[in-house]
Amino acid sequence: MEMDPRLLKKPKLEEPSAAEDGGGGGGGGGAGDGESEREQEEALVALIEHRTKEVQHLKQKLAYYKSQLDEAEKRLGDSQSKLGRLRSRSNGVNGGIKVEKRSPSPVQMNGTPHSRPPPLPPSSRPQLLIPALNTKTHSPAADSGSGRAAKADLIPAKAPAGVSSRAASGISSSSSPSPSQSNSGVERLKQESLSKNKVERGSFGSQEKTQKRVERKLAQKEHQDVIPSIRSRSSPSLLRFQTATVKSSQHKRKLRSLELCPANEQLFVTSALDGVVTLWQLQAKGPPTASLLSTTDCLSPKQRRWPEDLTWHPDGDSIFAAYSADGGDSQISVLNLNVSGEKKVTFLEAKPHLKGIINSINFMPWVDLCFVTGGSDHAVVLWQERGDTWNHKKVHGNLHSSAVMGISGLYQKKTILSAGADKRIIGFDLAAGRSEFKHQIESKCMSVLPNPADFNLFMVQTGAPGKQLRLFDIRLRQTEIHAFGWKQESSDSQSALINQSWSPDGLYISSGSADPVIHIFDIRYNTHSPSQSVQAHQKRVFKAEWHQSLPLMISISSDLNIGLHKVG
Repeated sequence: MEMDPRLLKKPKLEEPSAAEDGGGGGGGGGAGDGESEREQEEALVALIEHRTKEVQHLKQKLAYYKSQLDEAEKRLGDSQSKLGRLRSRSNGVNGGIKVEKRSPSPVQMNGTPHSRPPPLPPSSRPQLLIPALNTKTHSPAADSGSGRAAKADLIPAKAPAGVSSRAASGISSSSSPSPSQSNSGVERLKQESLSKNKVERGSFGSQEKTQKRVERKLAQKEHQDVIPSIRSRSSPSLLRFQTATVKSSQHKRKLRSLELCPANEQLFVTSALDGVVTLWQLQAKGPPTASLLSTTDCLSPKQRRWPEDLTWHPDGDSIFAAYSADGGDSQISVLNLNVSGEKKVTFLEAKPHLKGIINSINFMPWVDLCFVTGGSDHAVVLWQERGDTWNHKKVHGNLHSSAVMGISGLYQKKTILSAGADKRIIGFDLAAGRSEFKHQIESKCMSVLPNPADFNLFMVQTGAPGKQLRLFDIRLRQTEIHAFGWKQESSDSQSALINQSWSPDGLYISSGSADPVIHIFDIRYNTHSPSQSVQAHQKRVFKAEWHQSLPLMISISSDLNIGLHKVG
């Protein structure tokens, strides 16, 4: 039956005309359409930039995994060659035993090939392979003293002629072992197997952690020269903030800390004087908002003190908190997000700080996993991971003559920056074991923050009104690149609880203030005042943190609220 050719034709789809699209809007819809197109174009440009960075990041990861694959194949080949050599030696030993055990061949006696007996079937040869197998089984026990004694007990008094004592001991032990000897051998094998599995699990875990650290290093942004652009413009580039979403923090006392997760762009935590650490999740769709995931009591066990400062583990699975050194209380706690119940919060046993509050805790941006604390005892302490524990050592304790208020690490080298109430800024080179530079300014320092784009640039917060924020270049000695700040209307003193944050591109700084506003500074703007101020809360703003991948800023305030500010 032949099909109608008309049924095979693809139907035409009529597209709506321009007149039909704008028919209901009258003549004034052209401007709105143009603005809508511009917004769509801007959104697409931003999306393309984001996905370009994502592709570059994935290419770096692909190159890394290819190199890991090559190394793994080399290790596999080495292991296979070792196994081949080991088997060849074992076959040589077994062959020697067969020759010694076998009776003289008729061929060798009379030279006639017709008198050669038929080859033995495989089932009749097992006793010739037993010595080598038993030798291998008992050889690990010979590494310890008890193993050597057990092996001596298993060796018979007299070995049969033509068989080595090693093979004879294997035959004797396999043919008639005593119950006590057999049980002890099994127990030894179990212990060795358990210890071997434990070592293998530990080795795999350490390799996995190292791989994550390398990936973090690969994901690190490349250095960009931001310093030449400082104070290069006569007018600022203003940011457009949409109406903020204000949400209750659920805390009962004033908020103290706000930290965004470095491994999961949707998570952030807050802490307050009530000792509670609250985990939040950002909602991706619609207006910016956040949902509460969990609350955890993190008060110290003895003095029941709240966390003075928080920092995320770089893997994003735990949160480290610093407390006080007074009263013999615990100084560092670890909140494990993968554990529930009483074991969720653990306190490190080490108490290296001597007295006073531990003002700052921060993980260093290096492959070697470590964090640093700075305290009122003038000390800077380095904590390094060693298996399941954290070892500590004092980096320096006398370079500051007063409390260490802020600490951080440089991206490109193992240098720890510390800022103190003694008006000193110190860069300590861990590799050299000495201070790399010292800056002495006229006002007390309260925090230090490296630029995320230009690795030579860092900011220090001071207590000088109108010049709270200072910019420094680590390559220049005793040289301040720029200073800017604000005049407070509600208070003349500068609180150490006020914190700052760099934008991901390193061009803007956000700062809380005693006034209920967020100050924004464009470092390219040739002025000492904020480029713009954003109304955010009813009371003092402690911190306004830039999100590293979303056009969003999150703030906390003494009004017990969290502000979510969408940029753009």
